[in-house]
Amino acid sequence: MIRTRRKKLWASCFCFAAAFFLVVTFQVVTELSDSENKAAVVSSLHSGPLKPEERRDLQFKNELDSNFRTESDANHYPILLWWSPLTGDTGRLGQCGEDVCFFTINKTYQHNQMTRAFLFYGTDFSIDSLPLPRKDHHDWALFHEESPKNNYKLFHEPTITLFNHTATFSRHSHLPLTTQYLEGVEVLKSLRHMIPLQMKNSLRKQLAPLVYVQSDCNPPSDRDSYVRELMCHIEVDSYGECLHNRDLPQHLRNPAAMDDRNFFKILAQYKFILAFENAICEDYITEKLWRPLKLGVVPVYFGSPSIVDWLPSNKSAILVSSFSHPRELAHYIKTLDKNDQEYEAFLEWKLKGDISNPRLLTAMKERKWGVQDITQDNYIDTFECMVCNRVWENIRREEKGWLPQRWSAQVNHLSCPKPEAFSFLSSNPGRNSLQEMWIASFEQSKKEAWALRQLVERNRNFTSQEFWMLVFKE
Repeated sequence: MIRTRRKKLWASCFCFAAAFFLVVTFQVVTELSDSENKAAVVSSLHSGPLKPEERRDLQFKNELDSNFRTESDANHYPILLWWSPLTGDTGRLGQCGEDVCFFTINKTYQHNQMTRAFLFYGTDFSIDSLPLPRKDHHDWALFHEESPKNNYKLFHEPTITLFNHTATFSRHSHLPLTTQYLEGVEVLKSLRHMIPLQMKNSLRKQLAPLVYVQSDCNPPSDRDSYVRELMCHIEVDSYGECLHNRDLPQHLRNPAAMDDRNFFKILAQYKFILAFENAICEDYITEKLWRPLKLGVVPVYFGSPSIVDWLPSNKSAILVSSFSHPRELAHYIKTLDKNDQEYEAFLEWKLKGDISNPRLLTAMKERKWGVQDITQDNYIDTFECMVCNRVWENIRREEKGWLPQRWSAQVNHLSCPKPEAFSFLSSNPGRNSLQEMWIASFEQSKKEAWALRQLVERNRNFTSQEFWMLVFKE
């Protein structure tokens, strides 16, 4: 019995020793492998990329332990630094096809030898701190999907052309976001929210023909001036804070309720929705257009001059620009309100499920990102990967001894004209927000764009005081 126990004890000791030896050996091999991998990737960044199969192997290995090696990851891959953060990533590996980049908002990586691009979110783009000096291999990338009123100086040639890569609402940008508020063509065709015309006619006893819902009052488009005049010629139900004359139920008064099904039910009862953008720029199209089209309500649209390029059919919206005065528009709305056949002609495309605009269909088909679709990347991820892929393309070019590809933003990647008063106000526009704020803001932003360009081209840090002195220099 004692001899048997001894044999078991020796066997246990032997197994433990063998296991310990294997663990130590594995650690040594792993460390050696890490060193080799690091050397290989660092070398590839300076002299060219790894072969696709080698890069895939490294990507897979590093994905396994990326949560534990953030600092190491930054030394393995090109770094893309969000200078004005749109994400909260302090350090993350991003897989972009066969390419991998390290994304971060940590500005301590500014001078890291692996940093290849700086990403900016337009609304938060500030002159107070910029990644200067800018090295030859430092790309600047701009993501700006919002209204020009958030940062007007970006909308002038001296500023927009500072960037190499763009994702904006313009169809001309490197990553167009023109359809950013449209989930897909099927939601346009859907009849789930649509109320039959017979019921809408009955509801007209309690409702106006037109509905207006805006709480961002007096923006650069000066839409409230138009609607105020329109109200003199036709009844308009206004639920928002702007020109308010009708109340929403208490639980729908929060801006977060704008996508609530009950809010949709209220809007769907109307025949027409005033869909006025807060600024007038080519291809700047928001939910103000897509929402009525989805609900089966005819939009009365004022906004992008190129809107006809994006409508589902030639007769799916009424364009304010077609009328010289709100009085004429009011007369046309009244005519349609009394003639079911003429009114339904604007909904024929939806009732038949027929979107005849090839540009819209092609744009939606070729779009590389999705909206409210977990099966697709969102447009922020797609923007990051566009820059990542371009960074790697230049790494590969460097390996071959070729000059790097230089991408650059053009004026039409983000351009909006000077705000203007409506023509019917031109004789006596008076003093309103357009004159007092937005036109002055636009004019000053041109000086700001020029001053920013001058300072950035010096390629050294500058202070806010230097900037403003240059802006107001006579």
